[in-house]
Amino acid sequence: MRLRLPVPLLVLAVALPLASQASERPKAEALVKEGVAFLKAQGKDAFIAEVQKGTGRFHFKPGNPLYLFVYDTKGITLAHGATPGAAGANRWGMKDPDGKLFIQEIIQVAQRKGGGWVDYKFPNPANGKVEDKTSYCLAENGIVIGCGIYK
Repeated sequence: MRLRLPVPLLVLAVALPLASQASERPKAEALVKEGVAFLKAQGKDAFIAEVQKGTGRFHFKPGNPLYLFVYDTKGITLAHGATPGAAGANRWGMKDPDGKLFIQEIIQVAQRKGGGWVDYKFPNPANGKVEDKTSYCLAENGIVIGCGIYK
């Protein structure tokens, strides 16, 4: 026996996750731009410390899934707002489950004028599951700043 959903329910099932993702995209972009402003105003060391500290405004918190990650242009993790222990790790060759070299792509896209979005799969710190993710990335002062949202 096949289950048939009415068309309006099917449309809702597809549209709601996309709408939720669409509403989070501006928030992710804004957080990256806030990070760039903080970097310019306070300097690189203060910015990295703010991303790293658990109570920092760029760090993952329950109920607020947005956080920043920061890489140098060679793929070294300078700060990670969800995984502070990743600082210092070289992630240049890191691949997602589909084999995508997403850190390299993040760096390349960030260095374009205006930055941009990169799609990949990554563990969600809220539930530990590998999920589809898209991240907005910008390069500033020789570093790459990004913020992602889970789809």
